[in-house]
Amino acid sequence: MSEDRLILVDILDRPVGEMPKMQAHVQSRLHRAFSVFLYDGNDLVIQKRAQGKYHSGGLWANTCCSHPRVGEELTDAVCRRLQQELAVTYTPDRLIHVGEFVYRRDFGALSEYEYDHVFLGQYDGAYTPNPEEIAELKTIDIDDLAADIQANPQAYAAWFITAFPMVYRYLKEHQ
Repeated sequence: MSEDRLILVDILDRPVGEMPKMQAHVQSRLHRAFSVFLYDGNDLVIQKRAQGKYHSGGLWANTCCSHPRVGEELTDAVCRRLQQELAVTYTPDRLIHVGEFVYRRDFGALSEYEYDHVFLGQYDGAYTPNPEEIAELKTIDIDDLAADIQANPQAYAAWFITAFPMVYRYLKEHQ
């Protein structure tokens, strides 16, 4: 299978081209990405990234994150990756877009420079984590998670610390 081609964007998320995934990370090119948080009641499902990931291995992050492929709708990409990483079947109409942000972080020879769309979805079914992607999966109360991020930010992926407050505020305002 060939490497995914990412959607390069400008600072306003307007497409400006495409590039193979690893090349975009080596050249630090701004590209479209997403972070999805699944929840049940007041609990979020978070993952510890597998150690073998090309960056941020062993850090806690949202339920799933990735990039849409060229020609793929953003919400379809979220559903595709939920299936690939967690064996969760989900439909785009159930996703809530709670915000977006741009972040950049260097990881040695690679960097993340992403226009990240944050999604939230309610789910109370089973999970089957893909061990190539996920070392551990857990459910945690959002207030306990907020306190832990405050006390131990080094345990969390860089984008997670920005994305989580969007999800937290949304859940507090809509529950």
